[in-house]
This record gives sequence, structure tokens and C-alpha cells, in this order.
Amino acid sequence: MYNSARKIFEKRGVTVTHSLVGAYVTSLDMAGCSITLTMLEDETTALWDAPVHTAALRWGM
Repeated sequence: MYNSARKIFEKRGVTVTHSLVGAYVTSLDMAGCSITLTMLEDETTALWDAPVHTAALRWGM
């Protein structure tokens, strides 16, 4: 799913710089997928790249 979506975005000139693929927000009996796109400025990108340690996300530690 992700690879197909990325190819579609790139054909349309959208550059994907960060991606998360996994079960981050789930629901019982929920089928399908969700794709969220966000435009990030340099400051926001730096905050996104900062170390994080929560129940749902962990990186850079």
C-alpha cells in the first residue's frame, strides 16, 4: 500500500521525506487504511525529528 501511494505522490511532484507505516490508531472491526499528508517547514521538521519516547512512538533515543 505504502509503495503504491508513494509512487502516485512522486508522479504528481510530491516529495515524501518522512513516513510511518504501522498500526498507530486502531479500532475493533475497522478495515482499510488511512493516509495523512502534512507540509512541514524547517522548524516543524526539526521538531518531528527530535527524540521521542511515548507509548505509541519511539525513535532517536
